[in-house]
Amino acid sequence: MKVLKPIFMFFLLLLISCSSPEGDESQAIWETANPGPDMAKLEAKAHEAEEYCRTRNLNTDFFIIIDMSMHSGLKRFFIWDFNQSKITNSFLVSHGACDNPWSSDVSKDQVKFSNIENSHCSSVGKYILGERGPSQWGIRIKYLMHGQEGTNNNATRRDIVFHSWEQVSDEEVYPAGTPEGWGCPAISNSAMRAVDQKLQQAVKRTLMWIVQ
Repeated sequence: MKVLKPIFMFFLLLLISCSSPEGDESQAIWETANPGPDMAKLEAKAHEAEEYCRTRNLNTDFFIIIDMSMHSGLKRFFIWDFNQSKITNSFLVSHGACDNPWSSDVSKDQVKFSNIENSHCSSVGKYILGERGPSQWGIRIKYLMHGQEGTNNNATRRDIVFHSWEQVSDEEVYPAGTPEGWGCPAISNSAMRAVDQKLQQAVKRTLMWIVQ
C-alpha cells in the first residue's frame, strides 16, 4: 500500500488539474478576442446621426448603424433609439463579397469597400432608406437605399437595397462569418420582420449609416 499511495496521489492530482471547465476557458478566449461593439464609437456616431436627422427632417426616433469594422460573424447591425440613447436591437448582417465567391465568408474580418458599379462591394456612408417594395430575396421585402455621400452615391444605379436573406443566421456564427452577397446589407428573415415593422411605423424616412 505504501508503494501504491504515491501513484494514487499522482493520478488524483492529474485528474484535478484536467478538470477545469473547458467552457470557462472557451468563454475567456471569446471575450478576449471579441470585446463586443465599441460603444464609445457608436455613441459618438449616434450623436452625429441625431443632429443629421434633425436638420434633414428624417426619423428622430431611431436610426440604423452598421459597423463593418466588426467581424461578420458577430452582430454588427444596430438599431439605436434616440429617445433612450441606447441600442435596442442588434443582428447579423452581410456585406459585399467583391472579388470573392458569392455566399462565401472570405472577408469576414477585413471588409473591402467600393462605390463602383459591378464591384460587388459594400459602400460606406449615410443612406436614407426609401421606398418599400417587393424583393426576390428573404421575406420578399426590400427598401431602396439612397446614398448621400461620395462614397455611396451610386447605390441606386448598383441596385444596392436593404433586404433579408435565408443564409443569414439569427445567432452569431463566429469564428465563421456571415455569407457575403453583392453589396447589399442583408439580415435574417426574422430580423427583417422586426425591422420592417419599425420602419413601417416610422412617420419619416430613416437613416442607415454604414461605418468602418
